[in-house]
Amino acid sequence: MGKLSKTKNKVPERKIKEVETLKNLIANKKTLLMVSIKNIPASQFQEIGKKLRGKAIIKVPKKSLIFRAIDNSDNKEVKKIKEKIDESFALLFSDLDSFELAAELLKSKTPAKAKPGQEAPRDIEIQEGPTELVPGPAISELGALGIEIQIEKGKINIKKSKVIVKEGEKIKQAAADIMAKLDIKPFSIGFTPVAAFDTKENKIYLQINIDPESTIQEFKEAYGKALGFAVNLGIINSETIKVMIAKASAQEKRLNRIMSGEPEEEVKVVEEKPAEEPKEEKKEEGASAAGLSSLFG
Repeated sequence: MGKLSKTKNKVPERKIKEVETLKNLIANKKTLLMVSIKNIPASQFQEIGKKLRGKAIIKVPKKSLIFRAIDNSDNKEVKKIKEKIDESFALLFSDLDSFELAAELLKSKTPAKAKPGQEAPRDIEIQEGPTELVPGPAISELGALGIEIQIEKGKINIKKSKVIVKEGEKIKQAAADIMAKLDIKPFSIGFTPVAAFDTKENKIYLQINIDPESTIQEFKEAYGKALGFAVNLGIINSETIKVMIAKASAQEKRLNRIMSGEPEEEVKVVEEKPAEEPKEEKKEEGASAAGLSSLFG
């Protein structure tokens, strides 16, 4: 009976090896990134794996095995990531920084068609212009969504752009069908970062979604404000000097116009009535004095 009990409780060799592999990856790789793989087709999963080849090692272990590997790890801080592991997950081990790896995941995403019931990630708009659709059922389908059309050279042309689903709304069957016919893919399929652990710094990162467009826009706005502030303070560097020179040039031109009495609206009157020229000169002198006063205080 004792022998049967020992045989029954023996852990398969392959599981022992897998736990050891996971443990070594935790110890030797800089980043452990947990991602959600929910609703990702097998073909898409393989495609993402190809794109990440050489940048990350992907593992989809059973929870019991990764838990055992984490518990057996010499790094005690990594245990905190266990709380984030759910049923549909994969683990990525990499020498890249957590945010660099998250950016790579963003690049590996591919467009996907909409399905009825999904929430629109943004306003979905049918753009005006020609399509490859021929007259037929598509005419009534487009009309049902309030899309204005006209027929040109045997093809349907969208007369005016139209938002058919607003951000956050559920996509209806009719809208999904039209998007499929127009090859509009508002979604993207890929690994979604959930949590990352930096094994060298012993830090867990939970907010690691990357939005390049928003980040670039924030940098541009910050740069603009900083540049204006630096110019006003008179700080000279390779960036501010260009603005300062342009500003000085504009002020020089303005000063030259004032000093030379460059033709303005009053000068037109002088040309029409030469007899009043002296009076106009006095006006110009007065304007020049006023201009100098406003320029130099």
